[in-house]
Amino acid sequence: MQVIEKTKNNEVAGSVAARPGGRSARIQAAIFKAVEELRQAPDGPDMTVPAIAARAGVTPSTIYRRWGSLNELLAQVAAKNLRPDAPPEATGDWRKDLEIWLHQFVEEMSSEPGRAMLREVLGGEREENAGQCSAYTRQQLDAILDRAGDGSQAPTTDKLLDGVIAPVMYRILFTSAAPDHDYACALLQRTLEA
Repeated sequence: MQVIEKTKNNEVAGSVAARPGGRSARIQAAIFKAVEELRQAPDGPDMTVPAIAARAGVTPSTIYRRWGSLNELLAQVAAKNLRPDAPPEATGDWRKDLEIWLHQFVEEMSSEPGRAMLREVLGGEREENAGQCSAYTRQQLDAILDRAGDGSQAPTTDKLLDGVIAPVMYRILFTSAAPDHDYACALLQRTLEA
């Protein structure tokens, strides 16, 4: 009882920040893992807050207190899953690196799991989720463009986002036919020539 009161007082006072790797991080990891396990279960329970809480070993109120809703929890899990696992491939030619990265990006995002994750990210209540995905893309493009020399005619990251990524994402999210590699390469070529 004393520990609970201390935690409540500290939370109200705002004097305790979440520690990386602390209890808060472990609870979040358990809840995110529960979401992933429920997604993998072929005949598992529906994706509900009580089902996630039971699998994670927490109370449903823990999930509601931290995320507010099931949609927001799923959006944050999806945003985390959209984070790249590694830096973009480095071949020694930044243009080739950009084309390789774009091919992988289009393939992953236009796949059914990719589309489902994007829908979940956009289904959350917080704008930061979509912003985080945009930041991941920007970081990847920045890493590739940093490889181009000063005299290279490399476009800015914003030009690539506006000229290539935005139309690709529009087609992924709002059309039934996913963009293919040729479409993305044509956008890239046009942006590089502009």
